[in-house]
Amino acid sequence: MMHTVAFSGAQDLVFPSATPAHSTITLPKPFLGILSGCPEMHKIFGVVEKVAKTRSTVLILGESGTGKELIAKALHSLSGRSGKLVPVNCGAIPEDILESELFGHEKGAFTGAINNRIGRFQLADSGTIFLDEIAEMSPKLQVKLLRVLQERKVDPVGSTRSIDVDVRVIAATNKDLAEEVKAGRFREDLFYRLQVVPVSLPPLRERGNDVRTLATYFLNRQAGEAGRPNLTFSSEALERMSSCRWPGNVRELENVVERVAILSDGDIIEAAHLPEYLLEEASPLASFASSLNDLTLPETGVNFNALVDSYESKLITSALSQTGGNKKAAAKLLGLNRTTLVEKIKKKSLESRVEMIVSSDEDGDKGDPQCN
Repeated sequence: MMHTVAFSGAQDLVFPSATPAHSTITLPKPFLGILSGCPEMHKIFGVVEKVAKTRSTVLILGESGTGKELIAKALHSLSGRSGKLVPVNCGAIPEDILESELFGHEKGAFTGAINNRIGRFQLADSGTIFLDEIAEMSPKLQVKLLRVLQERKVDPVGSTRSIDVDVRVIAATNKDLAEEVKAGRFREDLFYRLQVVPVSLPPLRERGNDVRTLATYFLNRQAGEAGRPNLTFSSEALERMSSCRWPGNVRELENVVERVAILSDGDIIEAAHLPEYLLEEASPLASFASSLNDLTLPETGVNFNALVDSYESKLITSALSQTGGNKKAAAKLLGLNRTTLVEKIKKKSLESRVEMIVSSDEDGDKGDPQCN
């Protein structure tokens, strides 16, 4: 179940600082209940606004917990369509039941079909259907879904008649559908039908200060519910949380904040109060970051953008060197999606360096056949 981070407008949150005094920041204005200060997320909001009022099919990609259902709700909310948003979790419904759930069935179509049943596509007529975990759909149903997308008609199980439907289709998956197509598990023609407008959500670890912002918001909400208005994070706790990978993304962060808020005794949640697995994960990165504490800049100043770009390139080539040119393994070291790493390599024109690394390591990308 996805949780909406809802705000009525810009608000101030109190963040602990290095001194006893607190500093305030102004939260970014939420986009239909989605809070983020990340530029990439704001680009996605722009895409949502542009495509919402069209009939185009949208394919939402992203790890579990990144907010795919929230984006689907935003698309429907802005669409102006008179019908409902009807969600379907394709991975949670058995194959022999999913067909009936989607397209409906006639009385007597199969054992147990004692009445006619309207499917989810008919329920979503004049509205939107959200097909979550679309990669889990069987090849048989993929063929039938393709026909619905092409002809805007559904065939209830056991029926000889087709029913016209006016439905906007939004699909989502946490898998790489292009790789699923290559592996023969997903139809190529359906893939291209679904991704008319692809929307790729970044994981929480790539959303900059959003970890701190969302963690503080969730804590303030818990504090309000528990009647503990002074409950807050220490700066070290927020720093540790910011350095974690958060494989469960926003959902995982919300659950962790709820846990520490319930179990804490005092008003300040310290780093030591965080779950042990987070402390173990965060400590190497925190140690790495602490090496910059004594950094002294020259009096003449530096070119910030050039310096950051150079350091980012160094991190990428170091990770590739450490993994023998294996992009999948290098992306894991850097806490990035493989596709994000490939895009950065191209953008920075690092292909020649990658080739040198691979050629210097005989094993190169063995075990990662799709690394190039």
